[in-house]
Amino acid sequence: MPRGRSATYDDQREFILAQAAQLFARRGYPATSMNQVAEACNLSKATLYHYYKDKSSLLISIAETHVSRLAALVVEEEASAHTDEERLRRFIYRIVEEYAGAQDAHRVLTDDVRFLEEEDRERVLNQEREVVAGFARAVSALRPGAPSDDLAKPLTMLLFGMINWMFTWMKPGGRLDHASIAPIVADLFLGGIGAVKSPPAIRRPGGRSVKESG
Repeated sequence: MPRGRSATYDDQREFILAQAAQLFARRGYPATSMNQVAEACNLSKATLYHYYKDKSSLLISIAETHVSRLAALVVEEEASAHTDEERLRRFIYRIVEEYAGAQDAHRVLTDDVRFLEEEDRERVLNQEREVVAGFARAVSALRPGAPSDDLAKPLTMLLFGMINWMFTWMKPGGRLDHASIAPIVADLFLGGIGAVKSPPAIRRPGGRSVKESG
């Protein structure tokens, strides 16, 4: 009889994906070898191939896992009973929260999907389009003329422009973390710069939080 998978098989796959995502994000997908992934995971190359058949399968899994979580977020929020504004704010909060815990995977999704074979790339991009379409519906619901608003998609892409590139400038341990930046993004997008409020607490280097004065 064939030997079944161990109880830790899925955990090991997730660990490998996390290590590979970190390497791809820092070195770039083309410059990262399976040997380097195996070394980062403290595995032999033969053991690594037991979990993933090649480097492309790693890239596919990283991209699909990340974008599937975003797509699931959209489905959950669209099924909620929140008001239109609450729904869009929750979209923003939740996607920022998701990015906070998956910065390497997000960078890989942003930079490296182009290296996939066409069929795999289109599958990932189609899921991305579903995420964008869900956000566009939430944006459109707050504007006159919904649901045929021809600015919903451009406005949504502007919103993603704020969110998607946070990882290029937000520093770990900085004054603002993802939890405090999410409402700033929502206020700016929904109300303009005059609607933005300082967060009730800011982070000092070293991770200590202090109350804003005034």
